[in-house]
Amino acid sequence: MLILCNPNQRNYYSVKFAAAQTGQTIEIIKKAWDRYFPQDPFNYFFLDESFGRQYKADTRFGATFGLFATLAIIIACFGLLGLSAYNVLQRTREIGIRKVLGATEQSLVFLLSKEFLWLVLISLIIAIPLSWYVMYSWLQDYAYRISIEWWVFALGGFLALAIALFTVGVQAARAAITNPIKSLRTE
Repeated sequence: MLILCNPNQRNYYSVKFAAAQTGQTIEIIKKAWDRYFPQDPFNYFFLDESFGRQYKADTRFGATFGLFATLAIIIACFGLLGLSAYNVLQRTREIGIRKVLGATEQSLVFLLSKEFLWLVLISLIIAIPLSWYVMYSWLQDYAYRISIEWWVFALGGFLALAIALFTVGVQAARAAITNPIKSLRTE
């Protein structure tokens, strides 16, 4: 490494030292600075704090995005719950007839859930390439970036299917265990 002392040109100087002796080391550097550059004030900062300030906006964005993503998932679950309840209400007579003819509770839950699961699969087929493109474009702004792994999308898809299956499955299971006489008597 070559260090030149040019009095007319000063930028930043990096100094690596042990954290245990921070105060003493800063005083030694300040004395050397005042000896060679007496007209200039001695200003310093720590590199890790500087990096922390640079990425604080990204951290804040991540927290805000996580909060709104959680709210969106909750609202979507309520919408899916409402749609599945409406679907069960519309098909009450069909469910009752199928139960009388010997349909099992598992087959009824599958029958009522498969339409919604197909919609979730179609939405995943659309969302995965789009989200990969957005994430890839966003990561291009960084000098050091990570690669986007396939398992992230697989995990997200599995969680979306599990949440949808649970949300719809609750309504479908409730409809499947009701007494078919009650549903057929009201028709």
